[in-house]
Amino acid sequence: MSTSTRPGTDTRPASASGTALATGDELKALETVRRGLHHSPELREGLGVTLLLAVLATVGQVVVPIAVQQTLDRGLAGPDGPDLGFTVRMGLVAAAALVGTAVSQYVMTARLFRTAERGLATLRTKAFRHVHDLPLLTQNTERRGSLVSRVTSDVDQVSQFLVFGGVFLIISIGQVLVATVVMVVYSWQLALVVWLCFAPLFLSLRWFQRRLSLAYGVVRRQVGSLLSAISEPVVGAEVVRTYAVEARTQARIDEAIDRHRAASTRAQGLTAFSFSLGGVSAGLANAGVIVVGVLLGITGDLTSGEILAFAFIVTLFVGPVQMGTQILTDAQLAIAGWRRVIGILDTPADLVDPGADGRALPRGPIEVRFDHVSFAYPGGPPVLRDVDLALAAGTRVAVVGETGSGKSTIAKLLTRLMDPSEGAVLLDGVDVRDVAQAHLRRSVVLVPQEGFLFDDTLAANVRYGRLDATEQQIAAAADELGLGDWLAGLPAGVHTPVGQRGESLSAGERQLVALLRAQLADPDLLVLDEATSAVDPALEVRIGRALERLMRGRTSVTIAHRLSTAEAADEVLVVDRGRVVQRGPHAELVAQQGGVYAGLHASWVAQQGR
Repeated sequence: MSTSTRPGTDTRPASASGTALATGDELKALETVRRGLHHSPELREGLGVTLLLAVLATVGQVVVPIAVQQTLDRGLAGPDGPDLGFTVRMGLVAAAALVGTAVSQYVMTARLFRTAERGLATLRTKAFRHVHDLPLLTQNTERRGSLVSRVTSDVDQVSQFLVFGGVFLIISIGQVLVATVVMVVYSWQLALVVWLCFAPLFLSLRWFQRRLSLAYGVVRRQVGSLLSAISEPVVGAEVVRTYAVEARTQARIDEAIDRHRAASTRAQGLTAFSFSLGGVSAGLANAGVIVVGVLLGITGDLTSGEILAFAFIVTLFVGPVQMGTQILTDAQLAIAGWRRVIGILDTPADLVDPGADGRALPRGPIEVRFDHVSFAYPGGPPVLRDVDLALAAGTRVAVVGETGSGKSTIAKLLTRLMDPSEGAVLLDGVDVRDVAQAHLRRSVVLVPQEGFLFDDTLAANVRYGRLDATEQQIAAAADELGLGDWLAGLPAGVHTPVGQRGESLSAGERQLVALLRAQLADPDLLVLDEATSAVDPALEVRIGRALERLMRGRTSVTIAHRLSTAEAADEVLVVDRGRVVQRGPHAELVAQQGGVYAGLHASWVAQQGR
């Protein structure tokens, strides 16, 4: 990977904008759980008390068969005949054990619910925030449905296991251990029979765990692909209907559903096999206990009460072991989801915010310097090559060039949506990488080609420029841009809903909202990626006037797609194949016959029919 270098500073890692999103598949199960607990420390809080409650719940279940055995052997078949008092006492002991078991299980379950949801809320928050810290190219190359599934359904899968499977897992482990101890106390011979019957299942658990882990890892990935396949046509419904590609779209969705079905079927097949093996083991264990128990009873080694108690205890042993196969399935689903969430957290967020250690930019028009800046996407050719230039504070600069020349990359580097591979971008002499993000976003604002609008009111969307803005301040900002009459003419003024992605507004009106948002932010450096959306002439004039007022008193860099914008700029930068090949006022560059700008201008004039 290339590095970012600056005079007098240490070498820094390059932008990893193209870093692939980590999958976490290389993590083993125990390592995944350890990492998961590290990211969600709440899951460990009060774990000792929860385990103690699990032990009490388990012991309570074992008390009942012991009480039954004592009642049969001593209360009903004692040497002096039936003992009613002893029988009543054993009944009360069994009832108390049942009540204690129920209370312990309730409190333990409630504690697990609380800690699991708190811990997973922390995990979900960390993952969601990290998604926004990822390099833009990483976000753009990862399918949206997959990203969404990692912070929603994958975390939900972990939650479901911890809240439900976790309860059974804790109880089952304790129950198996306690049941084994009690069985050995009653009859080591019968205990040996039970364990021999379950030995094939126990010995194959590791094999099943590995296979299930791989199978359910595929299932979780297919869930992400399925969400992407379904969500994309919904967002692009207009294109789907316009070009009548419903059949092709449905075929893609059907294919994603089939892949998910096939992956789930393979995983469930393994689960069914392991569950069947558990059932066979349980049947053999019950049959073996009856046969061997009767033989031991005939020889006088066991009483009828002990045989009956042992049968109850075998049930306590068999139940959780059989349940363990389902728990194993849930655990693999949860671990697969946990791996994918950890994969997000392991993906480096290269645009590191210096935070409290970062520097602040002074208010006022900003001086811009590109200090031998180069940029290349990982594995690709250079997009910018050794760009070295300075832009005076308060100037209006237009950047022009052919498509793919590197214009938009300059805008992204200026606003630190990406970092250069080499060199440095300086604002008022300060490297943007040393500026705290909070200060950078206050001082530098990007108005993209099509400002994204959220499904809310116009006021809520404008407030992204300044979250605490009042309606009066929004109206004042609109007046400053000459948009007061337009705002007043909307159906509900600032309370007008804009719809999903702003679809209730026209393309030109969405641009006005983006400009109003930028005005409210009051930046010192304004970076505009000029919109190319076709608008009616009257609205185009209004946008032009609003832009003129917005840029007043600020340093502005406009990625110009129409050369009429360049004509009004103080200076024009001409970018060709990643290099700044010309710079100067519009009139001076047009006069340079044979130059790149003169050619661009002549082509543009011809298209306008001028």
